[in-house]
Amino acid sequence: MRLLCVSVLVALSALLTTPARAAQAPAPEPVCKVGEKRLGELSGLVSDGDRWYAINDGGTKIEIFVLGKDCALQRVISNQADPYDVEDLARDADGTLWLADTGDNRKQRDTVALHAVTPQGKGTLYRLTYPDGQHDTEALLLDRSGTPYLITKNVLGSAEIYRPTGKLASPGPTVLEKVGSVALKSTDTQGGPVGGIGSVLVTGAASTADGKVVALRTYTDAYLFSAPDGDVAAALKREPVRVPLPGEKQGEAIAFEPDGTLLSASEGVGESIRAVRGAAGLVAPAENSSDSSGSPGQSADGQSGDSGVPMVPALGIAVVVAGGLLWGFGKLRRRR
Repeated sequence: MRLLCVSVLVALSALLTTPARAAQAPAPEPVCKVGEKRLGELSGLVSDGDRWYAINDGGTKIEIFVLGKDCALQRVISNQADPYDVEDLARDADGTLWLADTGDNRKQRDTVALHAVTPQGKGTLYRLTYPDGQHDTEALLLDRSGTPYLITKNVLGSAEIYRPTGKLASPGPTVLEKVGSVALKSTDTQGGPVGGIGSVLVTGAASTADGKVVALRTYTDAYLFSAPDGDVAAALKREPVRVPLPGEKQGEAIAFEPDGTLLSASEGVGESIRAVRGAAGLVAPAENSSDSSGSPGQSADGQSGDSGVPMVPALGIAVVVAGGLLWGFGKLRRRR
């Protein structure tokens, strides 16, 4: 039975894999290797231009690792708050670091949370609730005003986009509202722990310093969206530019340098932080991709149409997911 499921998984993954042509982006270049043993599950990354800030997946207290651009550890910003499952990291205009405590593989959390942490380690907890049940979320974006957006990791369909309905309250909870969704086409980029289906699972997010480009990543690729007015919800309705990030064992972290260089990183001690030079400049102006209503337009790689997963029977997708679960997807653990 297991062999049959694996065979079905391979066959149906091939049907799902209809890769769009990637942008003419430079290949990712290794910058340095993360040798810090305490940072073996690197899941979120941001840059202030001079140094990098990184967080682990999960954890029992807040720890933000400050790295030089040689990957050497400079210090650790810590706070005794006990998170459930931290997944991503963002940085606002005043330097506050926002940790997305939003992982929920088993769909059992009544609330998720954001932790706002100053460079001195002072933390503020903001609890959040979804309007429509539990979601597993590994990606966080902040818009120019500091409003957070959560993008779900969904193995059965498009990733959903949520933001607070009002000003964040501490400890809350503040109710979230769904403001859109984004579907990514399966690609043939190699990498990740779960085969071809990993190319459509959103594992991280980032925005440029000016907020004019936002990015989502999967285990295998980055998708860059034009946001000329800083409107994240509108940006994620536009046709993205795809930047392949091949060869990462479990790629979950993504960030932008102030000059528009895209950074990516994978879990695992000794894995490299890699750079795609000039990535932000690959994004065409919004008027050349689609309008804010989400109508499909011309992509930067010359293709048109929506950005959804190719049409295959829903049963086929379910079998792919079932096979993936039997063949290692359950290895993506959450500690609590």
